[in-house]
Amino acid sequence: MVAQIATGEIADETIAKTKLGRDTGKAGGLARAITLTAEQRREIARTAADARWKKS
Repeated sequence: MVAQIATGEIADETIAKTKLGRDTGKAGGLARAITLTAEQRREIARTAADARWKKS
């Protein structure tokens, strides 16, 4: 696939879509972080830590 993109056989639209998705995801994450209270962030972190430890 890389060779086909390099030779121009196919257009690489996935790079633009990936970058757009990453940028909008970062913006959404920032907006969510701003609106959450300290207690809500703590609870989310606690849930995530429990899930990580449960896997082991």
